[in-house]
Amino acid sequence: MDPESVDVTAGLEGFLAFFLLAVALYLLMRNMNARMRRMAYREEQETKAAQEKAAQEKVAQEKADERPAFDEPPKSDDSDSSGPEVGPDLG
Repeated sequence: MDPESVDVTAGLEGFLAFFLLAVALYLLMRNMNARMRRMAYREEQETKAAQEKAAQEKVAQEKADERPAFDEPPKSDDSDSSGPEVGPDLG
């Protein structure tokens, strides 16, 4: 038998192994692409929600700035009372 005349090929097993690897690669790439799209969509939604929350907080802060502060007592016209008024002792 002449060693130069013998053909060595992968055969059916080699073709099937290569084909299965190609199918697996296709499925992995498809899955990765879907996850990347989903991740981008979630990031976009989180950014939008953060912007809306910041806008609502800004509006709430502006409304709070317009209201009188509750820490200060209302100013009265009576200049003779220097302290808080005391009601009758019910005691």
